[in-house]
Amino acid sequence: IYDHHPEQDADIRGSVEVIKNVGSTPTILVEILKERKIPITEDEATVMMLGIYEDTGSLSFPSTTVEDYLAAAHLKSCGANLGSVADILAKDFTAEQISLLYDLIQGSKAYTVHGVEVVIAEARREQYVGDLAILVHKLRDMEAVSVLFAVCQMGDRVVLVARSRKPEVDAGALMREFGGGGHHYAASATVKNATIFQIREKILRTLAEKIIPRRTAADLMASPVRHASVENTMTDVHYLLTRYNINVVPVFRKEETVGIITRQVVEKALFHGLGNESVEEYMNTDFDTVGPQEGIERVQEIIIGKNQRLIPVVSDGQVTGIITRTGFLRFLHDVRDVVQPGPEEDIPSEGVLARKKLIHNLMRELLPVRVFDLLAGAGEVAERLGMKAYVVGGFVRDLVMRNHNIDADIVVEGDGIAFSEAFSQEYPCRVRPHHKFGTAVLVFPDGYKIDVATARVEYYREPAALPTVEYSSLKLDLYRRDFTINTLAVRLNPGVFGELIDFFGGQRDIKERVLRILHSLSFVEDPSRILRAMRFERRFGFAIGRHTQNLIRNTVRLDLIERLPKPRLFSELELILKEEEPIGILKRLASFGIGPSLHPKITLDKAQIALLEETSEILVWFSLLFLEEKVERWAVLFLALLNPLSPEEAKKFAADLGIGRWLRDWVRLAKDDATDITHRLLSARVVSRKFVYDCLNPLPNEVILYLMAKAKSNDIKRYISLYFTQLKYVRPIIKGKDLQALGYSPGPLYKEIMDEVLERKFVGDLRTKADEMSFVLSHFPKS
Repeated sequence: IYDHHPEQDADIRGSVEVIKNVGSTPTILVEILKERKIPITEDEATVMMLGIYEDTGSLSFPSTTVEDYLAAAHLKSCGANLGSVADILAKDFTAEQISLLYDLIQGSKAYTVHGVEVVIAEARREQYVGDLAILVHKLRDMEAVSVLFAVCQMGDRVVLVARSRKPEVDAGALMREFGGGGHHYAASATVKNATIFQIREKILRTLAEKIIPRRTAADLMASPVRHASVENTMTDVHYLLTRYNINVVPVFRKEETVGIITRQVVEKALFHGLGNESVEEYMNTDFDTVGPQEGIERVQEIIIGKNQRLIPVVSDGQVTGIITRTGFLRFLHDVRDVVQPGPEEDIPSEGVLARKKLIHNLMRELLPVRVFDLLAGAGEVAERLGMKAYVVGGFVRDLVMRNHNIDADIVVEGDGIAFSEAFSQEYPCRVRPHHKFGTAVLVFPDGYKIDVATARVEYYREPAALPTVEYSSLKLDLYRRDFTINTLAVRLNPGVFGELIDFFGGQRDIKERVLRILHSLSFVEDPSRILRAMRFERRFGFAIGRHTQNLIRNTVRLDLIERLPKPRLFSELELILKEEEPIGILKRLASFGIGPSLHPKITLDKAQIALLEETSEILVWFSLLFLEEKVERWAVLFLALLNPLSPEEAKKFAADLGIGRWLRDWVRLAKDDATDITHRLLSARVVSRKFVYDCLNPLPNEVILYLMAKAKSNDIKRYISLYFTQLKYVRPIIKGKDLQALGYSPGPLYKEIMDEVLERKFVGDLRTKADEMSFVLSHFPKS
């Protein structure tokens, strides 16, 4: 078998196969004959020349190769008669063919798919009409169409002919979807028992899946540009590179790029004591730039061919972005991976991205209609303002994991506050701006909130310090986050709505159920992320990655958690205690020796873990009582966590943590009053129900449950159980107005009466209001 068409699985196999990517099969035969020095007669040369001219459009089709030209030249030298070739190929159209061509022109309609204009020409005939491919070729040339599909119903079948001049559209791959085949630029298929409408819809659907959009420099570039200035010293540039965790920057004079400087050059300069020298003395001034619409081929030539680490993207004399070598190599990796994009995947529109997916259907399925519409509206507002909007972080993580979460965070490449103000004009809501950070909160009439932030980058001047914030790009905004699973983003702008962006492998880690930080200094910059790691690990059933575990141990060894501002520490601690399984998280903290980093006496040893487990069991018991009152479960666990601390230590620690006054009061009650109450209950000769009630009723439920958990005496546990199950909610039926109606004057006597009535109710003597009235009249004579 000798063939020039691309191989397919369904091809017939031969004992000898010669398959080459050339424009015509005679080209293959000519090469073999020439190699074996077999002579070719004039007639044979003419016939083979006819085949080459027919397949390659007289050597003019895009599929024509150098080999086809060389084969034609050899055939000409063998005596091929070009006059005969021209006579045979120069066919006049029949009246039937002209009529069909007219119908195809009239039935043409243009569509735009992923930025590529595609024309579908439709016609119908009762009988088969030959040479449709020639008519399609003529139509393409007449209308100057780059991508053309002719769909012609002939009898009981639909004949398809595809032509493509665009590298983004593989005509052969598309026709294979219909059982046909061919080349990248020319292909055909025949489909039985189908309508033109069905074929057209499938063509458009398949195009949406198969088209690989052309990538330009604008798609790969990162923006805004971090740059050095010619006024900077080498020490200044080193600080810049370290702050933003980058390895190369352009050097500007005013707004013009005049050089490029790499980390290697800067570090060598510092090693040689040249830190105070101007960057202008050592920057590389021999570099190329590209325009935003420059093709990927030119970018590749500069980065790989010229070994240039960074390419400035320049438009109208202004630097609009940069393309780094790392970003370009990632782009090449992604193109290699996505050979045949499916309906849910597409090659990234930015070379610094990993693979993307379209998840708008998932969003529509899982999100409330109102939230979905608000996000779509946010994209439309951003588009009108010339900005890009994304929903990011935990919202997207939970969406991918199919967990319920409607707490949306929107990041805007542009001005988050200006975006929020514009959004509020179309969607009624209040805007609470924070100008210092470029953030805002959108508060809707029903209380629903959406956080909006300008894309920003954070850097830390010292370990565990509060971050300094500057405006940045989406990628750098996501890079400042804690874990890879929280770096996912979804585009909101029309046209790309629902496109999932994954710079840092978050999808992979979700699939592998692994928790990883983004860089090795992540815990040094913010040690509170350690507590978050333990919380996410337990909540999602993930495992902390090995490298991340090593970094946690190193951070603990350096005592960096102790440097955290105490309110930040409490915020993470509170979130842990509010989880469904907080004890498991606290055990995990104990395994890393983190307890003493919270407070020297919070060792999380076996005894303390046992108390926490007992507290958790008490809370389960309380929940099974199905009482009307609810308790702050996490606050009870917090009191148990402070159990090893003395009263003074606990109160000081609570104050340092910056917790609310109500919780500080509970800490005081648990530490100052708990021992007294326990002593009173255990030392009383007679413990009546009223006595139990009077001891416990002044305390919040949370403090009582803490006392129950820590009590070593079963009597205390029994008294507290009695209080919750039989005493706490007992109340006299009679009221002050009833006593007044009986002739009693308001005063201290009312309390005495109510206490006596309550005590009798505890023992079951008084069941009805009449019983209570009778008891009062008989035991409290009116003066």
